[in-house]
Order: sequence, then C-alpha cells, then structure tokens
Amino acid sequence: MPKKIKVVHYLNQFFGGIGGEEEANAVPQSRTGAEGPGRAINKILGDQGEVVGTIICGDNYFAENTGEALDEIVSMISEYQPDLFLAGPAFNAGRYGVACGEICKVVQDRLDIPAVTAMSEENPGAALFQQDIYIIKSQESVRGMTEAVTRMIGIGLSLLNDEPIGPAMIEGYYPRGIVKNEFTEKNGAARAVDMVLAKVKGDPYQPELVLPKPDRVKPAILHKELVFAKVALATDGGLVPRGNPDNMESNRSTRFAAYDIEGVDSLSPEAFEVNHMGFDTAMVNKDPNRLVPLDVARELEKEGVIGQIHNEIYTTAGVATSLESAKKIARGMVAAMKDNGVDAVILTST
Repeated sequence: MPKKIKVVHYLNQFFGGIGGEEEANAVPQSRTGAEGPGRAINKILGDQGEVVGTIICGDNYFAENTGEALDEIVSMISEYQPDLFLAGPAFNAGRYGVACGEICKVVQDRLDIPAVTAMSEENPGAALFQQDIYIIKSQESVRGMTEAVTRMIGIGLSLLNDEPIGPAMIEGYYPRGIVKNEFTEKNGAARAVDMVLAKVKGDPYQPELVLPKPDRVKPAILHKELVFAKVALATDGGLVPRGNPDNMESNRSTRFAAYDIEGVDSLSPEAFEVNHMGFDTAMVNKDPNRLVPLDVARELEKEGVIGQIHNEIYTTAGVATSLESAKKIARGMVAAMKDNGVDAVILTST
C-alpha cells in the first residue's frame, strides 16, 4: 500500500475556529489533524494523504511579530515532518494572504518541502509572493473554497511528485515570470501572425506571455510652503460619526464620506467610531485620533507648521475594496479636495 502523504495546513484565527477580529492577536498554536478547511483537503486527498497537523495564528500577531511568528510556526511545522504544506485559502483577506505567502516562502526555503496557497487577485499577498511560490487564483469569498483547495492540492502533488506543471492560465495559478521552452507545431512567427489576425477579427486569443501592467503614479509636488498650505485628513480606516448615520460600508466600499471638523481640536469617542471589518477596532474606538490624528494636526496648525487644516475629514473603508472601486473613490476624494482648495492630504490607514 502506497505511503500516505502527510500535509500540514496553516489557518488564521477565523478559519481555525478561534474567533474573529477579537482574537486576531492569538499566538501560533499547533493542533493534531485537520481543522476547518483542512477537512475539505482530507476529502479531496482521499486515500492519497491526510492533514496531520494544523497551525493557527492570529492575523495581527503575525503582522506585528513576523520574524518571531515565522520561527515559531516553522518549528511547529517541522515537528510533523510533512511532505506538503498548504496555507489558506485566504480569499480577499489581506493580512491573512500576506501571512500565507510569507509562511509558504519560508517553509519552502527552510524546510525544502512544496508549499502552496490560494487567494484572490485583490489580495496584496498575491502581488508580493507570486514570483516566489505557487499561489492559486481564488474567488473573493468562501464560495470558491472547493475549487481553490482542489487546485492547491493538484499543484502540491505535482511539485511533490516532480511532475511538470502547465502554464499559469491553464493550471490556475498567478504567473511567476518563469519562461520555459516548448516544442510546438508552429514557430513563433506563425503563432504571432495567428494572434494578430484573431485580434483584428475580434476573435478570442491568448498571449503566450502576459506582462504585468502596474499603475504609474507620478509623485505630486507641493507648490507652496507647508506653512501656507491647506492640508486635509483622509483615511481608509472606516472612521464615521457614532451610529454611522450614512450607513457607510464596512468592507467592499463603493463610496466615501466627508465629515465636518470645523472648530474641533480632537476626535472624541463619543462623537466618532470605526466601521471597518478588516482590523480590531477596539483601540481606535477608545481614541479615534489613533486613526485620524486630528489632535496632533491641530497642534501643528497652532504652531504654524501647517497653514490650515481643512474643515472636513474624508473617509472610507478599504478592506476588500476592488481596485476599480478604490480608483473611483480616490478620484471623488481628490475632486472634492480640489474644489475646497486643499493643497495636500495626510492619508492614514489601518
């Protein structure tokens, strides 16, 4: 009977069943067997293998103690002596995705075992680690769990068995920038002509090498001295008046809001709160100035370092917001600031 493949699986505090944002500071812990999505891994693997151990860590703990967390997690993983390491899927959860990518890379480098994860295109972890590891393209939510886990296992088994892995567009992972030679019936010139003709006719075609198209943002120049400038405060941390009167979205935002702060020297917890699903809001709700530093900005204004603080705060919630929505929100904010004579903006995040 063939030897069963031993898999170790990484999950954050939510998928590991510990809790939500209130448990985001959970320290790394090891559990024997499968937890949460790990059961889907066992089902898909069948007789080929099983999840022998699950490593769980809070998103905040990992983000704030990365080096220490990596050492702890790698040590826990090595105790199981696994054949394969899987992380996630992280879907559109940014901190989770970054952790999955970071851990897979380190496990691959230190333990020399195959490591695979999955996340959506909007997840920052995809752009950060797609050249280092295999990252499966997933949907934004858990609706895509089965498909993502199936593809993760497929790539993992291919790596484990030293089998060739097909192109990213076929296998469903993010391109890694690796170019390989292949024999085809037509040479490059003929294939290029075929693609040009297909494009001219409006027929579907697939480029053989998809190049990234990064946004190129030219840094803005402040055309007056700061002591004469009107400066606005903005955040993607979800600051809203208490009670969220405008029903601002806590994730997947499509709009922004502007709130009056004329004559206000400091943001009080009685007047403001945070509406955001991507981080533990407890500390900011105690003191909203931790997210939007109006108190310090007013001090700089009184000292003459800043000419004037604009009388409105611009706010939205950035978590899981699509790139197109983010661009739309940014254009709206900038237009409103220009209409109000704003010269510069201090943008704070989580």
